[in-house]
Amino acid sequence: MPARVNAENFDTEVLKSDKPVLVDFYSDSCVPCKRLSPVLFQIEEEYADSLKVVKLNINFDSSVAEQYKVYAAPTVVFFKNGIEQTRLHGLVKKSELTEAIENLK
Repeated sequence: MPARVNAENFDTEVLKSDKPVLVDFYSDSCVPCKRLSPVLFQIEEEYADSLKVVKLNINFDSSVAEQYKVYAAPTVVFFKNGIEQTRLHGLVKKSELTEAIENLK
């Protein structure tokens, strides 16, 4: 299950990670976010050796969401070496996520 990150540990867990990181910016009340969650769980299992998957609740940590200009949930942002590489909006397919992951290499 993807770990939850917040404003306090975002730098350590995401920006300073030695692996690329997929950040799911989500909201508890968001139906597409709930539908995306099992897909992210699969991605986390399949790419456990090469990718970190985390979730950030935009309602509780709106400062981080604002910093990265995330205005809607779900938004999936990929970071590598502390730099945003790409982002996907809305309920995306697993194939779109895996393509973005492969492009990180």
